[in-house]
Amino acid sequence: MTNTPTPHNAAAGPTSAANSAQAGDIAKAVLMPGDPLRAKYVAETFLTDAFCFNTVRNMLGFTGAYKGKRLSVMGSGMGIPSIGLYTYELYHFYQVESVIRIGSAGGLAPELKLRDVVIAMSAGTDSHFADHYDFPGILAPTADFSLLRDAVSVAEEKKGVAPAVGPVFSSDVFYHTRPDIYQAYRQMGLLALEMETAGLYLTAARAGKKALSVLTITDHLLTGEGLDARERQETLRDMIEIALDTAWRAL
Repeated sequence: MTNTPTPHNAAAGPTSAANSAQAGDIAKAVLMPGDPLRAKYVAETFLTDAFCFNTVRNMLGFTGAYKGKRLSVMGSGMGIPSIGLYTYELYHFYQVESVIRIGSAGGLAPELKLRDVVIAMSAGTDSHFADHYDFPGILAPTADFSLLRDAVSVAEEKKGVAPAVGPVFSSDVFYHTRPDIYQAYRQMGLLALEMETAGLYLTAARAGKKALSVLTITDHLLTGEGLDARERQETLRDMIEIALDTAWRAL
């Protein structure tokens, strides 16, 4: 599919005409935080010669260079429907091959500590997002193995970080009314709780593309610990750099 611009990616870029983003404005690999202002931070801090390719609904997207290769970063918004919409357009209309989510998560595993990095091998969910695929069974949203392998290698070899690798849970609900819900998640071996990964993995699978989620524990749901705003900003650097180098290898 080449009918760009799409309804949700239509701002000016170097190859654009009439304020409409074209396929050439977006790199083959995209980092995707939930917060568009974090996308802006990544572009300004880690990319060179970055330009903004999207401002629709303030879902900011940027393309620049990282270690000599073109790389993009764009916000996804919150929740599975939002990341599913944006990644669908990136995969199908802008020839993006790899999307790496970089986001915060609530810890579930007792061995996890604040600031730990979690790489999501798979993602359970309470969302009905997969229903529209009309799949005759239960889909298991799963990361691309090559991206996952490279992310673990980058974390351990370059950053000296020992990431926790395993299943996470993507929930449609932030304010749960069931008091024992976190224990129920933990009993099934889930490492962390967040709101987007399952949608990303399902969208990538259907498109035949690659996806990965690299997360930072900013709250622990069983202990009640959490980071303040300043600590969150400082903590996310390891996760961002792991994702950047993983995307670089994929290009």
